[in-house]
Amino acid sequence: MDRRGFCAQSTAALLAMTLPVRAGATAGPASIPPRIERSTGEDTTLFLCGDVMTGRGIDQILPHPGAAYLFEAYMRSARGYVALAEQANGPIGRHVESGYVWGDAAAELERVRPAARIVNLETAVTRSDDAWPEKGIHYRMHPANTPCLTAAAIDCCVLANNHVLDWGYAGLAETLDALHRAGVRTAGAGANAREAWAPAILELGPGRRVLVFAFGMESAGVPREWAASEDSAGVAFVEALSAAAVEAIGDRVRAVRRPGDLVVTSVHWGGNWGYAIPDAHRSFAHRLIDDADVDAVHGHSSHHPQGIEIHRGRPILYGCGDFLNDYEGIGGHASFRPELTLMYFPSFDATGRLTRFCATPMRIRRFRLERASASDALWLAALLTREGRALGTAVEPQEDGSLAVRWH
Repeated sequence: MDRRGFCAQSTAALLAMTLPVRAGATAGPASIPPRIERSTGEDTTLFLCGDVMTGRGIDQILPHPGAAYLFEAYMRSARGYVALAEQANGPIGRHVESGYVWGDAAAELERVRPAARIVNLETAVTRSDDAWPEKGIHYRMHPANTPCLTAAAIDCCVLANNHVLDWGYAGLAETLDALHRAGVRTAGAGANAREAWAPAILELGPGRRVLVFAFGMESAGVPREWAASEDSAGVAFVEALSAAAVEAIGDRVRAVRRPGDLVVTSVHWGGNWGYAIPDAHRSFAHRLIDDADVDAVHGHSSHHPQGIEIHRGRPILYGCGDFLNDYEGIGGHASFRPELTLMYFPSFDATGRLTRFCATPMRIRRFRLERASASDALWLAALLTREGRALGTAVEPQEDGSLAVRWH
């Protein structure tokens, strides 16, 4: 089929699809090949994704499973989540190789070869038993399983989220130590406020760096008491989406930014379900770009993708959706298709302006990422086009199964 025929068929399929309706809207491989080199073209392409949750059930199938006991009302053993996933989608191996979870995403990373790979790691990497009191869910991955992150050559793990302190301050300290020992940079958490707010600096070559700043909010379930202070560990925490917060972030950006740097602000905000973008989120994201010299806003917390906006040539991802989790077999929210996820690949010129934006649809199945089917990719394209209408964006399916973001 030629491109014109493909696009015509795709458009017809998009219009015919049934999508979940948000409030106020109408319907409308197992091993990772080594990375030989980074992007060397004039443009800089990043890999961004939503929550990577390698703890709990996923930790139990990796080479070095940690303690399985949980303090959840719903489940008392992490192995129970493995059993649910197997009931839903079939057998899952045990002691799988570290790269197993990345599945088809590995080949896509090798094909695109992004200059930097940035994820929101929503789990503690620890053996700590100091479960945070009165918290319903606690995620942890054994530190010996850190190779599941380095298998995908992850450059930066954002930690300003509502699970990094699930196992207390000892758990946070071990998380930072394990990731740094593995050569993975972190942003959004530290031994004090200075460390938590310090950007991860990713060196790409002469005169080119990516700076990753990260913070979390109470709206995404980050407890206020987790906020790092001058003399206590914790996360970078923003209490309100205010002009003062924009000014403080801008001061931090300008203190370290050099000519040629690309600045990403990664924010854990908002609820888990729903497509409506709060006006406060849009206003704050715009001001980060307008007043704080930010080039990309990387939002996460929603368990499914939300609409995409391009503001003054800079991308805003309000909610990337979960990228990897152990939720298979858990009922509820099926209309959101939370098993479908996206690899986001924005490309920037030397001034930080977006030149192109592609995304690759994936599906979580048996705790592993696989390419989404053609119909699932079309479903995601229709969803993002519908949600992007008010944001000035649309998504066009490509012949290779990827999605191209268009904006005006």
